[in-house]
Amino acid sequence: MAAYEVLAASQHVWNVFAAFIGGLVVSGALIWAVRVGMRYMDQEEPRPKAEEQPRLPDGGAVHELREMREPDEMPDMSKTGSRMMPYELHHAATRTGKDQKRRRWLPGSSGAFGSGGPGHV
Repeated sequence: MAAYEVLAASQHVWNVFAAFIGGLVVSGALIWAVRVGMRYMDQEEPRPKAEEQPRLPDGGAVHELREMREPDEMPDMSKTGSRMMPYELHHAATRTGKDQKRRRWLPGSSGAFGSGGPGHV
């Protein structure tokens, strides 16, 4: 019986010793990671000073401008009898619309594409 107690005690000692060695390995890895991080931060450029920070313009904050835009129309070439050539086209541009009233959702006309709703009534 005494032999079993000695074996059990020795197994317990080995478990504690293994846990202690594992803790040393983990703490050593954490210390190494902190030292590598500090070396990396030392190589970075310094942070900007307060006087180097961006400032508001002299006129104050710039606010968003909302306007309704409409596309440029294609010229009606049926009146001239000739067609428009590709080099006469320009990039699609927009201009400020005549009607600046925002389109609103109407309570009776719901249903997005594919929602199964009745659509615009």
